Amino acid sequence: MSSILHRFDPIDPTKDTDVPQKFTFPFLYEPHPLAIAAAEQLKNYLDSFANWFYDLNLGPENYEHPLGKMFGVLVVEKTDGALRHLWAYSGVITGTQKDSRFVPLVFNMFSEDSFYAKENSQLDELNQQIDSLKTDASFLKSLKQLLKLEKENELLLYNQRKKHAVLKAARKKEREQALSSFSEEEYQRLIDSHQTQGMHAKFLLKEYKIYLDTKAAPVKEFISKRKKAIEELKTKRKNLSHKLQSWIFEHYKFLNANGEPKSALDLFKNIPPYFPPSGTGDCAAPKLIQYAYLHNLKPIAMAEFWYGESLKSQIRKHGHYYPSCRSKCEPILEHMLEGLEVDDNPLLKNPAEGKDLPIIYEDDYLMAVNKPEEFLSVRGKTIEDSVESRMKKRFPDATGPLIVHRLDMSTSGILVLTKSLEVHKRLQDQFEKRTVKKRYVALLDGIVQDNSGFIDLSLRVDLDNRPFQMVDPVYGKNARTRYEVLERKDGKTRIYFFPITGRTHQLRVHAAHPLGLNCPIMGDDLYGFKKDRLYLHAEQLEFIHPITLQPVILKVPAPF
Repeated sequence: MSSILHRFDPIDPTKDTDVPQKFTFPFLYEPHPLAIAAAEQLKNYLDSFANWFYDLNLGPENYEHPLGKMFGVLVVEKTDGALRHLWAYSGVITGTQKDSRFVPLVFNMFSEDSFYAKENSQLDELNQQIDSLKTDASFLKSLKQLLKLEKENELLLYNQRKKHAVLKAARKKEREQALSSFSEEEYQRLIDSHQTQGMHAKFLLKEYKIYLDTKAAPVKEFISKRKKAIEELKTKRKNLSHKLQSWIFEHYKFLNANGEPKSALDLFKNIPPYFPPSGTGDCAAPKLIQYAYLHNLKPIAMAEFWYGESLKSQIRKHGHYYPSCRSKCEPILEHMLEGLEVDDNPLLKNPAEGKDLPIIYEDDYLMAVNKPEEFLSVRGKTIEDSVESRMKKRFPDATGPLIVHRLDMSTSGILVLTKSLEVHKRLQDQFEKRTVKKRYVALLDGIVQDNSGFIDLSLRVDLDNRPFQMVDPVYGKNARTRYEVLERKDGKTRIYFFPITGRTHQLRVHAAHPLGLNCPIMGDDLYGFKKDRLYLHAEQLEFIHPITLQPVILKVPAPF
């Protein structure tokens, strides 16, 4: 335990720093100075390696992803009152943990004679069988052969149909010519003859298709049997994998401060999809707190930070502190922190309390406000106070939805609302058709080299870590932004953003992502570094008035 439990070194900050009275709220926090000191000590340790990722055995030699990892520190109090700290990293390492300075897994499934080892070997066998059937030379040859036959048969049928169509047109022409020269009896016999020929042609075409299908039948039957065998193995693999996952999550038992254990299965049984996500329990925070409880150490403060390269899809800054992920950790940590005094959830506090909401434009049909920063556009899950709720109270006779578009809570600037449903529909149609012109002012943390440009990075929500957005060229929604640099000064860039689309956190991600401008917006607590505010302001909005059809230009200069 001595190598896992770290002293503060070289300077002990505990002598000059007040110990927090409450534990860190893990999903939105400012790291306590003690946690920062512990984190810096861990960072220094990681810096001492020539190749920290492989030296710590954090991935195989053929690891193909960016070399980055989330680390965590936990400041703890021993029974004698002395303060120490623990280290952990997120993720599972298959096999023995190489470095004893980090806390172990909550549950080690990798022992050679464990249920996991036996069942996982069966999974490996199933994977090999599936790959063998899918890559078998005769199967691949049959797939190509069937594709070739289907194309040939399609062409033969097309030519046959074309031939019948020519004969059908000739019969029609013959009937048209006979209409004026044949007797009624002769004409009827001609029609009967043509009907017989038409029926015969359809029969021949049907028989010809059957003949062509029969030629391909043996190949189809072979492929069908092979695909069925593959699907049966996949079903067997899926069931075995689910059984194995259930066993794993049943053995992941998390303690709370009262000493009460709960398995991952229990903690997620009432949360859709009612089963823990893959990797549950392997993040740094649960590992740290579990180890503390098991060794009679009192958790005092915690912090998690990213070390190394950022994932291509996400924005992770080297050395930056991040909150615990919600999808995997929220149910676990809510349980584990029971019995501890924890900082209040900042998300339950109304950030708009005491703030004015000035109206900058109003007529009989619509209005516009200058939304302050840290002010909700619409009601939240726990906070009702918002632009929408305040305007409904101010204009109680307004019908239908009021708000036409939204701004992030942290973004300040122009927000337009309507007084009736009909006006709302007309104005919203302009937003949907992207005819509304929007201009934002931002101050970026870094120097943007080009004077102007265009960013095209598709975005979607990070399902494992809401509300973060991630770049996803496959499943993401189209997101485009034009920009113009206004000023570069003191390592900062003042910039205009002209969003063409309106995705959640679009400007924040486009600014911070390495494939975007690689310069986060100042004060961005999600994708950059927190300051006194987010330096992003919706400065100008242009649209056509939905009733008067006259241009409306609204402008509020940025307060920074």
